[in-house]
Amino acid sequence: MSPEPVNSASRNDLSDQGAALPRPPVSPRGIVYLGSPPEAVAPLRALVEAGHRVDLVVSAPDRRRRRRGEPTPTPVKAAALELGLKVTDDLADVESAVDEGADLGVVVAFGQLLRLPLLTRLAMVNLHFSLLPRWRGAAPVERALLAGDDRTGVAVMGVEEGLDTGPIYAEVSVPIGPEATAGELRSDLSEHGAALLVAALADGLTDPQPQVGESTYASKISGDDLLLRFGDVSAEQLGRQVRVGGAWTTIRGERLKVWEAEEVLATPPPGELHGDVVGTASGGLRLVEVQLAGRARQEAKAFLRGYRPEHGEHLGG
Repeated sequence: MSPEPVNSASRNDLSDQGAALPRPPVSPRGIVYLGSPPEAVAPLRALVEAGHRVDLVVSAPDRRRRRRGEPTPTPVKAAALELGLKVTDDLADVESAVDEGADLGVVVAFGQLLRLPLLTRLAMVNLHFSLLPRWRGAAPVERALLAGDDRTGVAVMGVEEGLDTGPIYAEVSVPIGPEATAGELRSDLSEHGAALLVAALADGLTDPQPQVGESTYASKISGDDLLLRFGDVSAEQLGRQVRVGGAWTTIRGERLKVWEAEEVLATPPPGELHGDVVGTASGGLRLVEVQLAGRARQEAKAFLRGYRPEHGEHLGG
């Protein structure tokens, strides 16, 4: 799942306070980089490799990945430390970086709201994983998959007071393969975005173009979005949910995650399990990799051998 919007300042905020957001410099002297997840690592490395001065990296606080494990850094923090960069999880530290000469913020899947005082202090650009104005918001990659889009993209855009409404400095279109997962697509967009960001800075941040077209909102993915309703939708749509990651159903009252599946021609009644194939509203869905609550992921055939469902057993409520 993707992070929340990058800023929360409204047009009313700006007029009430008489503030104006600074435009990004054509050629930045120093950069403050804001990001946390794996897809934000490649752009950071690309900036450093291209010779840009990264004065500060802001990332989410360390957290435990397991209940009893030690707190671990975000992928971006780990990369920044490896690169010898200064890292913080406190947005207040950005002020000091600006005082010391940083004049551009680069935001990549940061996941925290950026408030107006910071936005008026430091010009920002955002690497956004969609072809704007389609899929503004928190989960553009997942929403593109669920909608069945055949293309997406990545844009270098200016950060404005509205949600992902800023002008576009550069963008590239990327096809969505028929079997691509959200994780694979994010990784692909990250690599394209890293190259696009470096090229945009090399060309100079000038003459951005306004977004054109109807906007759509990519709301955060919920558990309900990932519930497999076999009687309501087709195997094709259910396959898209699986490709987003975390899709689930129930078997004998226990939650069963479906991590990999494939469409087949077999058509059992909707929700009925025949071997490793479950019927849907249109077509069949073969289970490939599943995970019963509290257990490890495993091949569906191995799970079913051990679970021994009856022929025609129903999945879901």
